[in-house]
Amino acid sequence: MGIATTEELYKEYYNKVFGYVYNRIGNKEEAEDITSEVFLKACRSFEGFDPGKASVSTWLYTIMRNTLTDHFRKGRDAEELSEELPSHENIEDSYISQEELERLANALKKLTKEQQEIIVLRYYDDRSLTEIADMLDISYGMIKVKHKSALNALRGLL
Repeated sequence: MGIATTEELYKEYYNKVFGYVYNRIGNKEEAEDITSEVFLKACRSFEGFDPGKASVSTWLYTIMRNTLTDHFRKGRDAEELSEELPSHENIEDSYISQEELERLANALKKLTKEQQEIIVLRYYDDRSLTEIADMLDISYGMIKVKHKSALNALRGLL
């Protein structure tokens, strides 16, 4: 499995989990709370983890996705996708104007949750399609189809 203790799990995946959650929530304090909740759930079920069924990252990603779903179901005041890209603080100085960013954010919100997730993982988190397929527990061929579909839908909205 590569990860022998919950401490190693935390050290290896904290930044990835926090980054993804923060991107979805847009609020640092809430993202920290949710990230803590993800690792608490992971620690509680760590002994039952079966590396024969899924990789550590897939297992942890599933816990994270379910925790985020629970968070949104509770009706907290949170945006599913922030209109700003928090890790790119100087983006306004780049080639993309603020107006274009707003159009993109609005278009992203109109995609299905799965399409949003694929676009965010691919272009914001800079994940490969192989990594995304593992995280979503689907085949590489299927993620290619879903990725292309998400891009076409986004293109149509822009």
